[in-house]
This record gives sequence, structure tokens and C-alpha cells, in this order.
Amino acid sequence: MTGLSGKTAVVTGSTTGIGLAIARAFAGAGANIVMNGLGNPDDIEKVRRQIEADFGAKAVYSPADMSKPAEIAEMVALGERTFGGVDILVNNAGIQFVSPIEEFPIEKWDAIIAINLSSAFHAIRAAVPSMKKRGWGRIINTASAHSLIASPFKSAYVSAKHGIAGLTKTVALELATFKITCNCISPGYVWTPLVEKQIPETMKARNLTKEQVIKDVLLEAQPTKEFVTSEQVGALALFLCGDDAAQITGTNLSIDGGWTAG
Repeated sequence: MTGLSGKTAVVTGSTTGIGLAIARAFAGAGANIVMNGLGNPDDIEKVRRQIEADFGAKAVYSPADMSKPAEIAEMVALGERTFGGVDILVNNAGIQFVSPIEEFPIEKWDAIIAINLSSAFHAIRAAVPSMKKRGWGRIINTASAHSLIASPFKSAYVSAKHGIAGLTKTVALELATFKITCNCISPGYVWTPLVEKQIPETMKARNLTKEQVIKDVLLEAQPTKEFVTSEQVGALALFLCGDDAAQITGTNLSIDGGWTAG
């Protein structure tokens, strides 16, 4: 197991789904956690306490709005104030909207680009000085199979995820001599609240039943015909933080049941 004792990880979008699985994987390896994400405050506090109880780690919550650069910077600053620095940054926050391009609401485009792409830039910009000072860092961006290929009706999401792949490569090159790596993980369909929520939108856009969307749209793309699990993504993120991954940087790691192999 990768040991992260004494390290601090900021994980955006970590109140549910993939982000929560990553936060729990890191806490299990001994890291302090700065959580962030949406949800009912009581539910978030329950999740935060559960992390501390399950792993003996320290976890704090930042309510930062990922569409607001100043709040993103404050989230990173919270980690630095509370734990003395930020060693690991996981840009995982994301939203989705499904619509034909000519009907795609402009405000939805702007929100998806802000939260799925620009927030990663703002968080990296804020976290890098602390990592350089400490002479070590890990930056992991949650991309998607849609960082490599496209699907209909997801223009904003696909554009943002392609952008994440490019941002990852650029940051990796800039930080290559500072013992700071930057990689992105590109999951296929993971059974998360985000995926579950887009099923009705896809049903409407494609005039399909729920069962047809799962079988013929979601899992149709994945040769294994199985959803990726959040825990599998968390395990890959944890590996990237270890010494064995010190020379893995600037990469886009697919975990998609073979989706992008064809």
C-alpha cells in the first residue's frame, strides 16, 4: 500500500462518487484530507466524520464553489493553514448536461467549462507554490474516456475533458524537474450519482427507456459490459501518489473496460 502519512490531499467533488472514493483511499493510506463538494450539510458532515472514524485521518471540509476562482484559492489555503501545506491535489469536481448542440443552453456550456476545466487550472495555480516549496507533489485530474473520444449531445463535457488532458500535459512539463507529477485518470462509465442523474436526460434526448440507456448507450461502449467502480479509480489515484509512480507524469490513464481500445 502507498503510504501517505503526513501528506495532505485536497480532493474536489469528494462528497460523493469518485471523489469520495479517492478521498477514502488517501485517508486509508494516512493522508489528511480537504474535502469539497455539494450536498446537504448534515450529510457532508456525516461523510467527513466517517472518514476520520474509519481511518484515523484528519478531514476538513471546504464549501468552495468550483466556478469561483477566489473560493478555489481559499480551499487550497485552508489545507495549507490547517495541515501546513498541500502535497496532493485531485481535481475531480464535475457536472454534466446532455443536449443537441443547437439547443445547448449557453449558461450550461459556461458552467461545465468553468467547473470541469477552469477550476482545475485555478486549483493547480494555487497549489503549485506549496508543492515546489516542499519539493514534492502529486496532481491528479479526473478526466474521462471523453478526453479521448466524443459522444453525441455532450459538446461542453467532451470539450472540457479534452482540455483537461491538454492542461495535464502542460503542467507535467512545467513541473518535471520539481518532483511534482501531473496525470489524468480517464474512467469510462462509473456508477455514480452523476451518471445516474444523466439517464433521464439521455432517455429524453434519444427517446429510449432507462434499461435501453444503460445497455445500449452507457455499457454499449465498454467491451467488458461492466461499470467501473469508484474504488478502482481510487486505487489508481493512490498508486499515482506512490514512489513507484514517480516517473509517471503527463499521462492520460484509461480505466474504461476497453472503451477506448477500439
